[in-house]
Amino acid sequence: SSQLPDGQILPLPSVILGELGKDPQNPTVCFYGHVDVQPAKKEDGWNTDPYTLTEINGVYLFIRNLYGRGATDNKGPVLAWINAVETIRALKLAMPVNFKFVIEGMEEAGSLGLEKLLEEEKQRFFSDVDCIVISDNLWLSNKKPALTYGSRGNACFFVEVK
Repeated sequence: SSQLPDGQILPLPSVILGELGKDPQNPTVCFYGHVDVQPAKKEDGWNTDPYTLTEINGVYLFIRNLYGRGATDNKGPVLAWINAVETIRALKLAMPVNFKFVIEGMEEAGSLGLEKLLEEEKQRFFSDVDCIVISDNLWLSNKKPALTYGSRGNACFFVEVK
């Protein structure tokens, strides 16, 4: 739970943990993503309602542009991994890896509650994870996709100046 400035206590949204495949011959890859978004108003410069995903044709007939809050940060990348798994299964291909997913709803607020869950699950859900793909990125343009291959880490601290 999280306490608001007015003292009200709200429950945190659940973190989704999912897995597919347990082949001991395959590595286990854990994909991280989030589905919460930053606030937005149409007057911030949106041509469409930011909370209604709107499809607008691209330059070519086969390209569709999706406009909406979270389309690139981070609902689109989360859905891309799920669609990749769906495609592998639909084509009846062998799973190249064991999949695990961690999808949270508090990333934009500092991932409240995630650290506790990771600690609680490190010997269970995460015990066989070989690598983690952090799917929290955005594409800079149509021609420059983003692939996160490393993280610098975080340093959190509090400074009080008098």
